[in-house]
Amino acid sequence: MTEDAAPEAPGYPVLTTPSDGLPPVVDTDADYRRMLARLAAGEGPVAIDTERAQGFRYSGKAYLIQLRRAGAGSFLLDPTAFEKEGEPRADHSDLAEVLAGEEWILHAASQDLPCLAEVKLLPRRLFDTELAARLLGLPKVNLSALMEQALGISLLKEHSAADWSRRPLPIEWLVYAALDVERLDDLRAWLVDQLEAAGKTEWAYQEFAHLAAHAGDPPNGHAEPWRRTSGLHDVHSPLGLAVVRELWQVRDEIAQAADRAPGRVVNDRSVSGIAARVEHSKTAPSRAELRQERGFTMRVAARYERDWLDAIARALALPKAELPPRQAKTIGPPPPRNWQNRWPDAFARWSRVRPALIERAEELQLPVENLISPDAVRRLLWDAPSTADEPWLAERLTLLGARPWQRELTIPVFLAHWGPD
Repeated sequence: MTEDAAPEAPGYPVLTTPSDGLPPVVDTDADYRRMLARLAAGEGPVAIDTERAQGFRYSGKAYLIQLRRAGAGSFLLDPTAFEKEGEPRADHSDLAEVLAGEEWILHAASQDLPCLAEVKLLPRRLFDTELAARLLGLPKVNLSALMEQALGISLLKEHSAADWSRRPLPIEWLVYAALDVERLDDLRAWLVDQLEAAGKTEWAYQEFAHLAAHAGDPPNGHAEPWRRTSGLHDVHSPLGLAVVRELWQVRDEIAQAADRAPGRVVNDRSVSGIAARVEHSKTAPSRAELRQERGFTMRVAARYERDWLDAIARALALPKAELPPRQAKTIGPPPPRNWQNRWPDAFARWSRVRPALIERAEELQLPVENLISPDAVRRLLWDAPSTADEPWLAERLTLLGARPWQRELTIPVFLAHWGPD
């Protein structure tokens, strides 16, 4: 393995060459069968990573899957080469079966699991190096920073935001991808020792088991995803919001049909910008006025100029009752800052419990959101009974998804600060 000094990380040598040489891309049935046989003959955990093309493509599918196992070496699997006619994704359940009995090592597993689930590549056991680092309270948990602290080496991230749907993939991108799993098993071993020394091993494995159990769950959607449009704070009226909603929906349909990132059809700021103009003028813009928002003059957006104008016209034609409200619909408890007037007891309880949980997390040297989910805390405290005992709290927290280690550490905090006395 060649290690050269890197200007991006002074003092740390940077991995530049895979130890076994650059593995070829697995994109034929013969290569795939050989990969399965070699991985089956390997030993120990399997390091896995994925590369997507978010920011370029509409979908979040994997365009490359990297695997490495002791005794087998590294593999660069192109799942798009195994997509069958009429099927949007490949089926790698046979690979999952080969690896079923092994622990899979991923970094920030929640980012990779959705696209792995799409190709039926799901773990039964996993080790998340980022989550382990969070439980240890480490100040930096990105992969390169952990490699520096644990192994005294660094990784270049220059291709992390590349368009991985490109074919053929450049050699330097493939080198980068292979190196992301090159030392992941060594990082896992270091984190295992750190967790043991900190008395947090059981916490970590409960978290990993929860991740694996829910790896195939569909991602949580947003009831009104158009409200996440950048620049929406410049739009103040229901009419302006209706324009954003109509434009967002048209853009989403265009982007999905073309498998193109929505922002590469027309950017958010231009959508919000034209909506702000319409809410001020109360009239449909002309073509010339639409083109004053630069995003609508870009090559792709310009092809759909008639669609944008029609969307704005639909928003202007909506009756008042069908315009979107200024505030988004809430699912579950409203934000605690809004509790004070309508739910003063819950607000007082939140004001006692929340600081106590933060203090407890600091004592345990881990982020408070890892000690207990903020959403679970909100749901527990909002519209809750005036008194609570340990069995009720345990049952309620279990329903809210809290793991046993989290319940053990937080129930005493809830009990101590539930009431005013």
